[in-house]
Amino acid sequence: MLRLSPLALSLAALSLCACATQGPAPAPAAAAGEPPKALTQSDPPFASSYRPADAPPVAIVNAVILTGAGEKIARGALIVRDGRIAEVGADVTPPAGMRVIDAGGRFLTPGIVDPHAHIGVGSSPTEANGDGSNESGPNPGGVWVEHSVWPQDPMFERALQAGVTTIQILPGSANLFNGRTVVVKNVPALSPQQMKFPGAPYGVKIACGENPTGGPGKPSTRAGSMQAYRKTWAAARAYAAKPGAEDPAMETLAGALKGDIKVHIHCYRADEMLQMIELSHEFGFKIAAFHHALEAFKIAPRLVEEDIAVVTWAGDWFGYKMEAFDSIVENAAFVEAAGGVVAMHSDNVALMQHLNQEAARALAAGQAAGLPVTEEDAIAWVTSQPAKILGVDGETGSLEPGKAADLVLWDKDPLSVYSRADLVFIDGVLLYDRSAAPETPRSDFELGVRKPPEFQP
Repeated sequence: MLRLSPLALSLAALSLCACATQGPAPAPAAAAGEPPKALTQSDPPFASSYRPADAPPVAIVNAVILTGAGEKIARGALIVRDGRIAEVGADVTPPAGMRVIDAGGRFLTPGIVDPHAHIGVGSSPTEANGDGSNESGPNPGGVWVEHSVWPQDPMFERALQAGVTTIQILPGSANLFNGRTVVVKNVPALSPQQMKFPGAPYGVKIACGENPTGGPGKPSTRAGSMQAYRKTWAAARAYAAKPGAEDPAMETLAGALKGDIKVHIHCYRADEMLQMIELSHEFGFKIAAFHHALEAFKIAPRLVEEDIAVVTWAGDWFGYKMEAFDSIVENAAFVEAAGGVVAMHSDNVALMQHLNQEAARALAAGQAAGLPVTEEDAIAWVTSQPAKILGVDGETGSLEPGKAADLVLWDKDPLSVYSRADLVFIDGVLLYDRSAAPETPRSDFELGVRKPPEFQP
C-alpha cells in the first residue's frame, strides 16, 4: 500500500521556517486529494480519477515573478484561491486575514512541465520496475503506456523536489508505432488514473531513425520503415472510414487522423523530419512535435511553417549515436528565434531533476551565438511551451489568473546552476517544502531501504 509521509499529510498546516506569515494557519489537506470517484460504464475507459485536495487561500509576496508567459515582475505578488491563481502582478495586495508567504526576493515560476519522460515505466531502480516502456508483443502500437506506470516509482518524489509538476510519460522508441502517451500530475497516488491530468489529450508515440530499425522483427532500412509507416497509416485511414472489429492500434491512429490524439515523433535528423512531414501530408494527420530533434536548427523555418513544435535537450552531450552526431547546443535558440515552439525534455529521470538548468545552458549558448533569446524565453521552454505542446496550457504552464496554482518558489534565479526549489505547489496544495522535508519517503519501495534510526547498526 502507499504510505503517505507526514509531510504529504500535514504540510499545508506547517508554518514555513523561512517565510513570514500572517493570519490563521490553513487546515490540513491530504496531498492526493479526495478519494477517487467510482467510475461507471458511461465513463471513458481508464478515465482520470484525480481530485485535488482542498487548497487553503494563500498569498506569495515580495517575489521576482517569471510568469512563463513572457513577463518578468521584479517585485510582485500572487494570490491563490480554491487551488487557482486569483491575482498576479506588481500591484496585488493580499486581503486582511489571508496567509502570506514572504518570498524575500526569491523567484516564483510556474511548475515545470516535462513533455517527454519515461518515469514510472522505465525508470529507476530497474530491478524493481523493469522496462515497461518498450512493448515487443504482436501489437505494440495498441498499448497505453499508463498501464505500465508504477505510481510508487521513487523518482516521482525526486522530480517534485526539482519543481516538476506535470509530466507526459511516453512509451519507448523500439518500434515504429509504440502506443499512447499519458499526461500526469506529479502527485502521490495508488493508480496511474489517480495521477492522470483531467482533460489532457492522449498522444501517440511514433519513432523513426536508428532505434526502431535493424533488429529482429524490425525494418532493416529507413526505406523499409517508410513502407511500414505508409502501410499502417493506410490501414488506419480505412479503419477510420469504416470501423470494423475493435483494434487498439487502429483506434489510436484513427484518433490521430481525426485530430483527437496528438502525434509525437521521435526523430533526430533533419532529412527524416522532412520525410515525416511529407508522410503527414499524404495521410492528413498533424504532427504535434518532433522529439529529440537535434537537427531541428537546420529546418527551423519549415517547422514554423508547419506549426510543429520541437522537444529537445540542450544538446551538448552529442555523439552518443550516429544520428545524434550533428547536435549543437544552440538548437533550441535557433527554433525560438525562427518563431517556433520549443521545449526542454528529460527522457531520463536524472536529467528531469535539472530541466531548469538544461534551459539555462541552451539559453547561454544561443545568446553567445548572437540569437535574440531571453531569460523569459528560457523559462517558457520548461513551463508554458511544453504545456502548449501537450494541450494543457489552458490549465497550467503560466502564472495567469484562472489557471491551476502549480507553482515553484526557488531559492535563487532558477536559471542558476545553484538554484533549488524551496516550495512546490500543485493545484494550490503545498506538496514539497525543502525546509521541512522529512526523512520518510512517500513511496513504500524506499521505506525498507531507509531504515529508521533505531534499526541502524
